[in-house]
Amino acid sequence: MNKILLPLLFLCLFSSTVFAQNAPKKQKSEFWRHVRFGGGIGLGFGDGFFSGTLAPSAIYEFNWQFALGVGLNFSYNTQKDFYKSTIVGGSLIGLFRPIEQIQLSAEFEEMNISRNYDSRLIYQDENYWYPALYLGAGYSTRNVTFGIRYDVLYDRDKSIYADPWAPFVRVYF
Repeated sequence: MNKILLPLLFLCLFSSTVFAQNAPKKQKSEFWRHVRFGGGIGLGFGDGFFSGTLAPSAIYEFNWQFALGVGLNFSYNTQKDFYKSTIVGGSLIGLFRPIEQIQLSAEFEEMNISRNYDSRLIYQDENYWYPALYLGAGYSTRNVTFGIRYDVLYDRDKSIYADPWAPFVRVYF
């Protein structure tokens, strides 16, 4: 009896291994088919000034009209003999397309701003959180959108920007 069971057991185990190798490959999750990645890179420099920004983001497209997403932001700025600043933050963004070429957006951004002034100056170093709520509109072509946005929470004394109006370029792949 053992002479029959042992080869039969071996045959069953071997055949299941062979069939497992022929199983169809798992399809990509439906969730990831709707996720788009993008972001921004910024560089600015001038006489004694440098600014660098890295801002990756991702959105989930519910359909061709609606998308929601998140983003991160890191910026470093320095002005020779004046200050250095580091800005770290995150954002939530909502996108709506009433027609294919027009994109409306609302983006809430929270940033931690750390400014360190040259010790010879009378300014105090600063470290604070700054919220921004941008409402924007842009023209879309394929996966690129050009537009303008307005910070409705703009505070001239705390914002890192000189003006509440800001142009933007969004690219998502």
